[in-house]
Amino acid sequence: MQRASQKKYDKQESVLILTKKAKPKLSVAYNTYWKFAAERQNIFFRRFNGENSPWTKDKILSQYKFTNVYRATDRVSQYLIKNVIYTGSQKPEEVFFRILLFKIFNRISTWEVLESEFGKISFKDYSFKRYDRVLSEVMQHKIPIYSAAYIMASGRSTFGYERKHQNHLKLIELMIKEKVPSKLQHCKSMNEAYNLLHSYPTIGDFLAYQYVTDINYSTLTNFSEMEFVKAGPGAKDGIVKCFKDFGEYSFEDIIRLMADNQEKEFDRLNLDFQNLWGRNLQLIDCQNVFCEVDKYSRVAHPQIMGYSHRTRIKQKFADKEKEQIEFYFPPKWGINNLKLNNHGRATKHFH
Repeated sequence: MQRASQKKYDKQESVLILTKKAKPKLSVAYNTYWKFAAERQNIFFRRFNGENSPWTKDKILSQYKFTNVYRATDRVSQYLIKNVIYTGSQKPEEVFFRILLFKIFNRISTWEVLESEFGKISFKDYSFKRYDRVLSEVMQHKIPIYSAAYIMASGRSTFGYERKHQNHLKLIELMIKEKVPSKLQHCKSMNEAYNLLHSYPTIGDFLAYQYVTDINYSTLTNFSEMEFVKAGPGAKDGIVKCFKDFGEYSFEDIIRLMADNQEKEFDRLNLDFQNLWGRNLQLIDCQNVFCEVDKYSRVAHPQIMGYSHRTRIKQKFADKEKEQIEFYFPPKWGINNLKLNNHGRATKHFH
């Protein structure tokens, strides 16, 4: 259940957008946004339901790798929710420690190395020296410990250590020492929680938003994902491609516009969008889709340039026999039982 303050916040944001006079001007890629979202979600459900490939006739989606439409359904987010957040002690300090430790590296293999070394990962048994030793040994074998998805500042100027991971371990220590888990629990909005995380060294705009979203999967906070959004670099590229002119709208206003208009736009284009077992696209998902549409448009609309001026999609889609994911979502979303009952077919609208 959303808090009254959250509902008020959402309403104020929507009113603010409606009162802006100069509307954004659409480009040819605007409709591509909705078509991409619908077909990429169709692929998700075809795979979920055990259908054989090919899962789409779309040549670009068949050839290149794109993330799922809903952020929480991606492999790394699923691992975080199931294996990191909801496995182990649910004490605020412990949950926060596990989330930050996992997300700073954002690499499943790094977490599994630490787990194989220490068994149950907990702040109670944490030692900088031991964690540093294990991570340094992995690096000595030329095995990456960080994901390439997010680039994080080294933190050397703040904490003074030679290696990036050492400074990041010290960052987690500092945040727990300064009672960030408890402070997060007392935050009245996602924006307030975002600002708290953003106030710490090495955590910039984009990472603070990613981290607050990850923390919000847990029981530490209970914000609506329709409350707050921050456009990342990839999303900004996608927005620039979908709109010729922003009018009086900010990047974040445009993301909110997409979230607010999703049902109307899918209907307009006669697209049968299968939402996530009754959960409509949230702001984080609409932000995510802009990142993917930026990539998709490099092939579909090569004449439209974004900020990055990238013209190729790096990763090709490989139909590898990966272990089937048993999808699990934050229990507070109320969709874990629904996915078992309707064999993947989602209802169209969320009320």
